[in-house]
Amino acid sequence: MAMEGLVVLKPQVRCLREEEQKVCVNNAFSCGLDTREGKLVCVTSGNSNLGSHIVKALLARGYLVRVTIQNQVDYEDMKKLMRDEEINQLEGVVVAKMGSLDNLCEAFRGCHAIFHTSSFIDPQGISGYSEQMAFLEAEAARNVIEACGRAAYAKRCIFTSSLLAAIWTGDNENKIIDEFSWTNEEFCRENKLWLALGKTTAEMTSWRKSKEMKVNLVTVCPGLLMDTSFPNAHNSVPYLKGGKVMLEHGHLAIEDAKKAAEAHVYVYEAMDYGACGRYLCYGKVVRKMNEAIELENGLKIHGLLSGGRHEALDEEIHIMLSNAKLVRLIQGSQKLSCK
Repeated sequence: MAMEGLVVLKPQVRCLREEEQKVCVNNAFSCGLDTREGKLVCVTSGNSNLGSHIVKALLARGYLVRVTIQNQVDYEDMKKLMRDEEINQLEGVVVAKMGSLDNLCEAFRGCHAIFHTSSFIDPQGISGYSEQMAFLEAEAARNVIEACGRAAYAKRCIFTSSLLAAIWTGDNENKIIDEFSWTNEEFCRENKLWLALGKTTAEMTSWRKSKEMKVNLVTVCPGLLMDTSFPNAHNSVPYLKGGKVMLEHGHLAIEDAKKAAEAHVYVYEAMDYGACGRYLCYGKVVRKMNEAIELENGLKIHGLLSGGRHEALDEEIHIMLSNAKLVRLIQGSQKLSCK
């Protein structure tokens, strides 16, 4: 009998009835040595902007890619983010709930690595992000790491956290935020920074669970993800709560979604050469008021960063972030690929 809650969608095929699920699960999870040699990897939340870009980057490098989504309707969202030929290249699309450890174990079985991008995707921006979602994000992270440890043959996980998990330290020290910096959970609760809380607790949970399950874990912490082809104004609001303070402290950073996806793949491939720990990921730090106003206009969130001010500041805000670790890794990877 097919596992309850688990559905495998091959391109152009929906396995909805129990009999169909049984056939498709048997086909999709027959992972022999050929798939291991072809580096079968799994990307969670393939219907997210970042997840879809990671899938594309992996396919372009010749990886065999399996994707998970949480609901069957998410398949339609995923198809809007990828071309038909990319969908057809996928090894399979699995409907697996983040709350089901058994589902995730089946979805991850035989994979060389798991890219866990997000637990909550809301393209319409209706639900927002709540304290309860922060709790569920951490629970999902625990399940993902445990399933990776149980089912993925190489036990590798590339985990998408957020720059938000590093910048809200809760102290007044004027210090550079880097991969050793951690957001203070109590500070987030006091200020209702729920997305920052969710990303922080999820990443911390993943690190604790990875030690228990002996999973080789790396985390990528991107700034606010931007993509001109994918309107994300609604999804930006939870990230930018407290954005005015971020701007003033030199912590407001953005990254192109495609480049963030490529960074995930670079980090994964560099794990063969010792890549480990956390990597802050951003391409630009907002340093002037006119840049902040331009960002507000693009996202249609007027006044959230500037406080309604319209004058440009002559003086640039000092950058208080460092992504040097990731920059060194990418530069080293590019040199190796050129050789």
